[in-house]
Amino acid sequence: MKPIGGTELQYNLLYKYVDNKLLNNFQITTSVPEKEPLSKNKINILWIQNSYDQPNVAPWMKDKSNHDKYDWYVFNSHWCAEKYRMVFKLPAHKCTVIKNAVDQFHGRAVYQKGQPVKMLFTSTPWRGLNVLLGAMQLIKNPLITCDVYSSTQIYGSTFDEAHKDLYEPLFEQARQIKNVNYLGFASNETILKNITNYHLYVYPNIWEETSCISAIEALANGLYGIVTNYGALYETCSEWPLYVQYQSDYKMLAQHFAYAIEGIVNQLHEPGMQELLTSQQKFYEKFYNWKNRSHEWTNFLTGASNAKS
Repeated sequence: MKPIGGTELQYNLLYKYVDNKLLNNFQITTSVPEKEPLSKNKINILWIQNSYDQPNVAPWMKDKSNHDKYDWYVFNSHWCAEKYRMVFKLPAHKCTVIKNAVDQFHGRAVYQKGQPVKMLFTSTPWRGLNVLLGAMQLIKNPLITCDVYSSTQIYGSTFDEAHKDLYEPLFEQARQIKNVNYLGFASNETILKNITNYHLYVYPNIWEETSCISAIEALANGLYGIVTNYGALYETCSEWPLYVQYQSDYKMLAQHFAYAIEGIVNQLHEPGMQELLTSQQKFYEKFYNWKNRSHEWTNFLTGASNAKS
């Protein structure tokens, strides 16, 4: 199985929505410098989705003699671009920000007071699953359950074989908690097909995201978000979710996250919440829609082509 994480999803959408004849003028490498050979006949772009501190990025970036190898660096958030500028002193005139986007927008589950509350977690285990499981054990409201889609399979069979045993104890814990439904790996298509069955997107992230596809998908489809203010999440999620202050004491973070969940559940039925979610969906359909994002890419690539020629 090939990797199908957020980077791969965005790459596929780029080729779905942008003229392939235009794209053919470029060698676009995602995240890891020189994982594809630099092209002598095309304009070389490094499309960065990885955080500045990742071991498959940082050593290359620290060597300033590498910086001129790419014609352009495209970042998926301003947070990400600023980190690379500050840490590695990348030449600013070769950098631009084009944010990630999605292309599926559905209705939402309108919550009625007294109904069961369905929550969704869709991320890798090292991005806060331990904190979420701690929070779920503290929640007393019997109406609240959380479906957990998390595995190491998302990055392909080789990665899964190398890492699954490390996280199996965490997955087994998820299987044992009564208000958690551990569902393991599911395709992006499967999650999007069922996303309107949920009311809350919960993400106590402890990994610095440069963006977050699952958050964009959830908020675009009308789920209310409860997330940490870590990495680029406060940019990707804007003013819409409830932010829980990140801290390295994960036990305390789990407690705060549990309080946040139970507090929001008491407000889900209120008219003001429904008005907020309607506005939230309109926001993401306008600003995080691949149909619109394709224009940004087209304009950028056309300008890069003209500048090169």
